[in-house]
Amino acid sequence: MLHIILFGAPGAGKGTQATQLATSFELKHVSTGDLLRTEIKNQTLLGLQAKPLVDAGTLVPDEIVIGMIENLLSHLVGYKGVIFDGFPRTLPQAEALDALLQKLNQPIKSVLTLDVPEKELTKRLLLRGETSNRPDDKDESIIQHRFQQYEQKTGILKEYYLKQNKLKSVDGTRSIENITADLKSICNSLA
Repeated sequence: MLHIILFGAPGAGKGTQATQLATSFELKHVSTGDLLRTEIKNQTLLGLQAKPLVDAGTLVPDEIVIGMIENLLSHLVGYKGVIFDGFPRTLPQAEALDALLQKLNQPIKSVLTLDVPEKELTKRLLLRGETSNRPDDKDESIIQHRFQQYEQKTGILKEYYLKQNKLKSVDGTRSIENITADLKSICNSLA
């Protein structure tokens, strides 16, 4: 199984690139953001708990996210692997994912990180907020809070995966096509 994590700050282009890689390599695209938005839209218990946190730009508690991922992996059929988009976001999530995948004998092959400066990310998110009707992308103070949360809780994962020799960085400021080509090249070397 080809399990990959696509890593980057909010607005780095993870969703766009994950979709491309999922199609090219027959991977299940797993976006915890999409999973959470579906739960919120369907007004499930999880969605009702998560909505105020998502609207404020705060991370949803690890145990909720890990439970969602474990449930999804236990029902995964017909794919050659998974591309995780927006997960893990914290060290406990990364450790829990490693433990889960070790139990399944399907480790993470690589962590691909999209590097984009914060100023560019802010512009991208505000533009996305105009077109997507996402409240967390419309308010610059919420966007800044999300960046702070990302650096404090998620940014430390770079070191975690670097120690495992799994982290590969890609310049996320170039064209979508150039970024996709670089990511596909890396994935081809792993398959």
